[in-house]
Amino acid sequence: MTGGVGIDLLEIERMERALERRPRLAERLFTDAERAYAAERARPGQHLAARFCAKEAVAKALALEWWNARDIEVVSEGGPPRIVLHGVLAGRPAVQVSLTHSRTTAAAVAVVA
Repeated sequence: MTGGVGIDLLEIERMERALERRPRLAERLFTDAERAYAAERARPGQHLAARFCAKEAVAKALALEWWNARDIEVVSEGGPPRIVLHGVLAGRPAVQVSLTHSRTTAAAVAVVA
């Protein structure tokens, strides 16, 4: 597969409310490294919302019908974020991603490389 594109947009407050209501939700949606990255920031929900958007955008770009959120990992190591696919997704084509957020909204775009 080449040329797949995905985009997702989310109100940050919606993610923060969901995480507050369901404390274990973060463990189901995000890897340990993603949660640790967000925990180091002033507003963790903002960064988790952007990562959730990235996961949704990647799923759209790869035309996935079913997927586990933890199998799509956003890795940030000082440069641009990159996607690492785990589990049954590990053999899929590489995906590039761009994340953004404002005070109220998070978004991501993913393109199959």
